[in-house]
Amino acid sequence: MARAALLSRILSRPRPAKPPAKPPARKARAPRRLLPLIGRALAMACAFAVMVAFAVVLARVTLQPSPASEALTHSNLRPGRSLQAYLDQPALRDAIRQIGGNLLLGVPFGVLVPVLAPRARGILRVLLLTAAVMLLVELAQGAMVTGRAFDIDDVILNTVGALAGYLLLGRRLGRAVHVRR
Repeated sequence: MARAALLSRILSRPRPAKPPAKPPARKARAPRRLLPLIGRALAMACAFAVMVAFAVVLARVTLQPSPASEALTHSNLRPGRSLQAYLDQPALRDAIRQIGGNLLLGVPFGVLVPVLAPRARGILRVLLLTAAVMLLVELAQGAMVTGRAFDIDDVILNTVGALAGYLLLGRRLGRAVHVRR
C-alpha cells in the first residue's frame, strides 16, 4: 500500500509548465536573407560589367592617337587655361563637345565606384579616386600617345562629372547595394 500511495503522490504532483515551442527561426529567415544577397550580387555583377565597358570606352577615347590635332597639342598645367581656349573658339559646338565629353567621362565613376567599392562610398573618397585615376590616364596620354597631351583641366572636368554622377545616382545605389549594419 505504501507503494500505491507514493505512486499516486508522484502522479498528482503539479508538473512545471513547458515553454511554448519556438518555430524554427533559421528556416523562416533564410529566404529573406537570400533574396537581398542575390540582388546585391546581381547589382555588383552588372556594375562590374558596366565598369569594364566604360574602361574600354575610356581607353579608346583617351589613348587613341590623334594625328589631326598633333600640331595643336600642348601640355596644360594651369587650371582654366584649356577651358578658356575652348570657350574662345568660334565654334561653340567644339567647346561643348570638349567640356561636355570630359564631364561625361567622369559620371560613370561617380555612379559605379560606390556600388563596386563599399569602402569608397563617401563623396570625398569617390572624388579622390576619380582624380587619381584620371590623373594617371592624362599622364599616360601625354607621355605615350601621339597627338595627345596632359591637361589638368580634363582631370578637373572628369572629377566634376564624377561628383555629378555620385550626387545624382551613385550615393543611392551604393546605399541600396551595401546596407550598413
